[in-house]
Amino acid sequence: MTEAVPEAVKAALDDPFAQLTGSLSGTRRLQFEVVSSRELSPHLQRIELTAAELAGFSYLPGQDVMLLVATDGRRPVRRRYTIRYLDLASRLLTMDIVLHGDGPGERWVRSAKPGDRIEGIGPRGKIAAAPSADWHLFIGDDSAAPAIFAMTEALPGDAVATLVLEVPGPDDEQDYSAAARTRVSWLHRLGNPPGDPAQLVAEAAEVELPPGDGHAYLLGEAKVVLQLREVLAGRGIRPEQMSPKAYWGLGRANAGHGEPARDA
Repeated sequence: MTEAVPEAVKAALDDPFAQLTGSLSGTRRLQFEVVSSRELSPHLQRIELTAAELAGFSYLPGQDVMLLVATDGRRPVRRRYTIRYLDLASRLLTMDIVLHGDGPGERWVRSAKPGDRIEGIGPRGKIAAAPSADWHLFIGDDSAAPAIFAMTEALPGDAVATLVLEVPGPDDEQDYSAAARTRVSWLHRLGNPPGDPAQLVAEAAEVELPPGDGHAYLLGEAKVVLQLREVLAGRGIRPEQMSPKAYWGLGRANAGHGEPARDA
């Protein structure tokens, strides 16, 4: 059994999240143990975790858990991963995590094995499906796929949703099961680097926007998300109809709290 950050090390950290107050007041600390880890696709790893603290745990589809994956001196290094599934009866939480580099989160994901332990804090995240929207448009890269699928699968049967997802290649396409009426466009990078806005921005400019008051969820690389906002605004989508969220920033590591630095 391996502890991602041993207890003695955690006790000496200068941790801004030592107390779960303020924006973290609705979260709880979870002492996870890895149950399983397996490859879902060439660039996607599924990890199942259990914790006693999952008893009574609740979250909104699309929210995440922040894992303490490493330290940098006395500073904790955390990474945030979407909750893909939660089986409360079994206290089993599933995360699907993209593998695309060599950061501290990815190093932990690649090495995780049953019995390993890691601390989490959750649920986190403010973006959830807009219940009153006439239609839903989800646009993002592979880092956003778990959140997009989780939110889509939570929509009611009379909902209408369009999914636009950029992934490395055909082998990274995934199945999902949704009651809503959905259609999905898979965009393949085919060797191009992640974070290039060309494909997603072009699709945002052309994708059909049904009549009515819809909602767009724009998720992925920081500058790509900004460009997607601009394109959809130019097509008449109002700011309150968009939920943008940067998961990562091209060419720079996320901050210690697991998100892109504010100046990204």
